[in-house]
Amino acid sequence: MHKAGFVNIVGNPNVGKSTLMNQLVGERISIATFKAQTTRHRIMGIVNTDDMQIVFSDTPGVLKPNYKLQESMLAFSESALQDADVLLYVTDVVENPEKNMDFLEKVQRMQIPVILLINKIDDLGRGYGGAEVRGREKTSAADKSRTPVPPYPRTPEQLLSAIVEKWHSLLPNAEILPISAKNKFGVDMLLKRIKDLLPESPAFFDKDQLTDKPARFFVSEIIREKILLYYDKEIPYSVEVSVERFKETDRNIHINAVIYVERDSQKGIIIGHQGVALKRVSTEARTALEKFFGKSIFLETFVKVDKDWRSSERELNNFGYNLD
Repeated sequence: MHKAGFVNIVGNPNVGKSTLMNQLVGERISIATFKAQTTRHRIMGIVNTDDMQIVFSDTPGVLKPNYKLQESMLAFSESALQDADVLLYVTDVVENPEKNMDFLEKVQRMQIPVILLINKIDDLGRGYGGAEVRGREKTSAADKSRTPVPPYPRTPEQLLSAIVEKWHSLLPNAEILPISAKNKFGVDMLLKRIKDLLPESPAFFDKDQLTDKPARFFVSEIIREKILLYYDKEIPYSVEVSVERFKETDRNIHINAVIYVERDSQKGIIIGHQGVALKRVSTEARTALEKFFGKSIFLETFVKVDKDWRSSERELNNFGYNLD
């Protein structure tokens, strides 16, 4: 008996979907940073054993789109609701459960197994909620005319119980598992449950395949990750990376990559004074790429302006967002 299926990971931005994906696959497939909207594409990571194949999909965080790039990102997330055998809906201990209810209502109607993952539960043990509780109690005591503030749970266990109860009211048919993707708490239990839920099926991909994305994709993602880490405000979200040359030999890889921005002013910020900022990004990216590919990397980076590329269907299609 062989099992195989698609296990799709969805949820709002910055709840830890990419970190979870990497832990489940056992490889660094998705870039993961502390900034929201890090993931832009739907990325598959494949786990193979002799009698099983799990095809995981990491997706962009669900959001209200403000431009065409975000429309594409939302489409990737919604597509994950259509072809899943098991759906992993990821939240965390600080998120408002009723955020993006339009998307959540679609999850409520799904007939497949849904596992609701409450991520970052280790944050509950670091005083989460305590300051707010004390502050509101003090205000309530000082002003008796105000509506009394109901008591708040104080221990991590009580806080978690309240979160579980709220989510159970929103997704009554979902299994709920508390996890910490960063510390791999609960991940092995989750994998075991996924194996139980997978349907009997032959493999969908070759057993030695790790992902559906080509090498060039991971080059552009790793460079973009460094930009997310080292630049502030709007800069990282105005950037796209295109790999113009990828020539591999037995010992090394030669790469030419273009960093596209929307404004001349952004180009200057990316390059930095005397090219120092761009050199830092390139050096950090080369180090990460050498670790990823296990070879010496020769990386050249260039910066070009492509005005308003995030709102251009033609440019987005050229960058692989497939809006058609």
